Amino acid sequence: MIAAHADLAPFVRVNNYGDESIDFANPDAVMALNKALLIHFYGINNWSVPKGFLCPPIPGRAEYIHHVAEALSINNTSAIHCLDIGVGANCIYPIIGVVDYGWTFVGSDVELSSLKNAQSIIDNNPVLSQKIELRHQSKRDKIFQGVIQPEDRFDLTVCNPPFHRSANEASAGSLRKVKNLGQKKKQEPVLNFGGQGNELWCEGGEIQFIQTMIRESALFKNNCRWFTTLVSKKENLSAIYNALKQIEVKEVKTIEMRHGNKTSRIVVWGF
Repeated sequence: MIAAHADLAPFVRVNNYGDESIDFANPDAVMALNKALLIHFYGINNWSVPKGFLCPPIPGRAEYIHHVAEALSINNTSAIHCLDIGVGANCIYPIIGVVDYGWTFVGSDVELSSLKNAQSIIDNNPVLSQKIELRHQSKRDKIFQGVIQPEDRFDLTVCNPPFHRSANEASAGSLRKVKNLGQKKKQEPVLNFGGQGNELWCEGGEIQFIQTMIRESALFKNNCRWFTTLVSKKENLSAIYNALKQIEVKEVKTIEMRHGNKTSRIVVWGF
């Protein structure tokens, strides 16, 4: 990784297990590692996100794309067209999907500043050129409405919803993360992966966001073959399944993903 991105070197130390690693509580170290991963594995030489915006854990994002590709039997083909809800300033799902699978993408976001940065990433990496289109979601209470056009045909959608229900809840979650990383508790913790308000929380939290997504998906069942979303909280699954029953989907899949002690899941549905 250091050979790919020399700026990573100052952050690498031997940990208690004798392995070379970084301090994952340090946002600068996480950013340097992400840049190294994107250069080495994806050939993305020009990538950055503005200070304070979400700097995603790339292996977890890649796992989402790989699991969905396997579960839905969609392989390397430019014929696959994907919609990323909440593409963010980092544009990470389209990067992985384009480079690893040759898919094309539409990415939507409510924040114009996020779209501006994502467009800069696209413009400065030729492998992404002509593969990704960005669209602004002007209504914060909508998911697909205003983004999917009548003529659109998508093979699947992907989404990493905001986890929390409020700024206070997001802050409490950050305090827990700092504690789990072995750092001293701070009143205002530094977010190692960053994140603006809309990236971390929304009214009603993850469950309300996904329920809205499910309801709207029924309006666009002729525009998209498969809808998918990450689900962070296991306790939300029951309400999600109930919402899917109400719109009479034809098929539902749940895919588990494990990262150390953390388990998340992807829910997939189609009409």
